[in-house]
Amino acid sequence: MSEIDQQVLNLVFKVEKRFQEIANRRTNDVSRKMEKILKAFSRERLGTQHFASVSGYGHGDLGRELIDKVFAHVFGSEKAAVRMQFVSGTHAISSALFGVLRPGDNLLSVTGRPYDTLEEVIGLRGKDQGSLIDFGINYDEISIFKDGKIDYHILERSLDVPRSMVFIQRSCGYSPKGSLSINNIYDICRFIHRKKSNCICFVDNCYGEFVEDKEPNEVGADLIAGSLLKNPGGTIVPAGGYIAGRADLVEKACHRLTAPGIGMDAGTGFNLNRLVLQGLFLSPQMVSEALIGADIIAGVFQELGFDVNPLPGAFRGDVIQTVCLGNSHLLQLVCKSFQMSSPVGSFLNPIASAMPGYESDLVMAGGTFIDGSTSEFSADAPLRSPYNLYVQGGIHRSHIKIALTHAVIAMAREGFVKLPKI
Repeated sequence: MSEIDQQVLNLVFKVEKRFQEIANRRTNDVSRKMEKILKAFSRERLGTQHFASVSGYGHGDLGRELIDKVFAHVFGSEKAAVRMQFVSGTHAISSALFGVLRPGDNLLSVTGRPYDTLEEVIGLRGKDQGSLIDFGINYDEISIFKDGKIDYHILERSLDVPRSMVFIQRSCGYSPKGSLSINNIYDICRFIHRKKSNCICFVDNCYGEFVEDKEPNEVGADLIAGSLLKNPGGTIVPAGGYIAGRADLVEKACHRLTAPGIGMDAGTGFNLNRLVLQGLFLSPQMVSEALIGADIIAGVFQELGFDVNPLPGAFRGDVIQTVCLGNSHLLQLVCKSFQMSSPVGSFLNPIASAMPGYESDLVMAGGTFIDGSTSEFSADAPLRSPYNLYVQGGIHRSHIKIALTHAVIAMAREGFVKLPKI
């Protein structure tokens, strides 16, 4: 073992030890989230008969109906729709937006510019693709956070215009802003409903599931949506997404997913019901490991002099860790190192390229068993200034530490960092 290798190993060990108490707390938190899931399984009398799917239209699929009820219990919703037919979180969010909003309605994002893949859904990029704006839905965006706190004056002024729906993005996305806490979401929804009782509060819940003890529906959100390739899939669900919230809104979203008149009453589970339920069962533990790994990543890169968000040991509202690398070559080097430590496709070299739904070329390290699964350890970044790397997921912290160690060794050998003496 070279001196550089030993120094990096010592650094990772030092950081992990520093945050051991936080890691223990995150591990202990799993029990409360797990108990909620077990109660939902018990309440709906989950049995092996629910693992089978009905083919074709999927009419009378008992497994699908049970999964919907279980997710509704876990998320504190009136109703939920969990479907393999959702190709991504963006698709689930899009179905909710188009299903609920009507021409002339006004959509307001209060957390700034939404995630890149929603820009074409809304109509901020692209023309004549059937966006919300193409269909006569008005859109505005503001950022209500100032110095990390909600600016209620800005929020109140924005409600002077009639708003049909307020969009709240829980995660940071590709931006320097932090993720939202459940308390933030509670405060926003309570304020909006007090001022405009008919305004729908819709939360993009991607990357945030099971990070805290409660979910947005439990604190006032009318509707949420997300992906099973992220937290609630527990790293084993191969496709799908979910919508949950008020029963009438979930029904409307499903009429958009399928067709008016069909709504929630069709859609086979492709014999994946067991994986969906088992993934949900595993998800609190997987999220805990991802959060612990994120603290270690943040601590190591901070020790090396990089800006990170969130700071190591700080509050986390999602599983995303941002590292400001500030250099396109360094960004690609770290992604290549992560890819080399992946269980799948370790021999591949990530190259920045165009991806559907994104404005900038992306570089992605994603040697995952399920393509696009961000609940497994992965990292990606738009190839644009300030060259931030977004790291997420992780089945267990051991894998995260291995990938991190190899990345720092590569950075040191190419002269990008000076290792601290330990």
